[in-house]
Amino acid sequence: MSSERIHNFGAGPAVLPEPVLRQAQKDIWNIAESGIGVMELSHRGKVFDRIRDEAEQACRDLAGIPDDYRVLFLQGGASLQFSMVPMNFLPRDRTADYLVTGVWSEKAVKEAKLFGAVHEAASGAASKFTRIPAANEIRYSPSPVYVHLTTNNTIYGTQWKTEPAVPSGVPLVADTSSDMFSRPIDVTSYGLIYAGAQKNLGPSGAVLVIIRDDLVDNGPKNLPTMLQYRTQAAEKSLYNTPNTLGIYLMGEVFKWIKAEGGLAGMAQRNAAKAKVLYDFLDESALFQAQVDRDSRSLMNVCFRTGSDELDAKFVSEATKAGLEGLKGHRSAGGMRASIYNACPPEAVRALVAFMQRFEAANRPAAAAAR
Repeated sequence: MSSERIHNFGAGPAVLPEPVLRQAQKDIWNIAESGIGVMELSHRGKVFDRIRDEAEQACRDLAGIPDDYRVLFLQGGASLQFSMVPMNFLPRDRTADYLVTGVWSEKAVKEAKLFGAVHEAASGAASKFTRIPAANEIRYSPSPVYVHLTTNNTIYGTQWKTEPAVPSGVPLVADTSSDMFSRPIDVTSYGLIYAGAQKNLGPSGAVLVIIRDDLVDNGPKNLPTMLQYRTQAAEKSLYNTPNTLGIYLMGEVFKWIKAEGGLAGMAQRNAAKAKVLYDFLDESALFQAQVDRDSRSLMNVCFRTGSDELDAKFVSEATKAGLEGLKGHRSAGGMRASIYNACPPEAVRALVAFMQRFEAANRPAAAAAR
């Protein structure tokens, strides 16, 4: 990591790979010897055509995306997909099943209820979202039009380890915003996958959508043009001026992931980083992990000291030490270290070293808090 940069544990917009940022510095000035920068290119020109096509192909190569799936680069983030999914797939007389494991899936439920009936097939609310529901706790409705889940919960630090089994023939829809391409993914297990780019794939303002062909035309044709998946698929995400910089950067991130060993390499790298931090938390006399062991996220590690005052002191001192973004979400409190793909291993080691020093210096306060 460059000595000019601090360690960024922010939940999103989040850390990007340094090689990608270095390449972007050049391409913002002059890309592909075109004489202009990537942010100035026409989205209808040949140079951007190549950028977009390369980004899609790199995405397909990483995940082995079959030909009967469309790859879309849209806008509005995952939050717009909360609406687009039911808008396109949930008729008034049908029911969609949602697996509720945190704030973002709750928000998705709220939007879906504007369009049709929603059944919560499982919920982690009773445990304050500190664990993923077990398979025997899931109760699907008799004939759901689709099943929706959030694969990783940024705020609470939980993660589905595998896709849950869904009723035969029912499409599984997944919000993968905070763990997309952090590990291998079987795209064929899903009807639709969406991911806001700003955590693991690129900058804010862009969203990746992977949708099976048979679902593209399912939406009512009287929806606003921009909100129909058929429009975006037919126009290759170019119906209107897209987030050109976002698509470019996502393509560069996909290429970086491939160079780092692909999705298998990312999975190994992420497991090793998370182990360093969780191992320390499990042995610490001051800090405690907040999530059940079998539900722990490899992307977002949530922890506390047991004292709000000590938590605040930790965050303040960590920021002064060059460890940024560790304050927990306002709805959860405590601390959170987001250690996405681009977070380097040395950042996690630096965090653990700081936590060790902080614990040693605050043992009397910690004992009093307990």
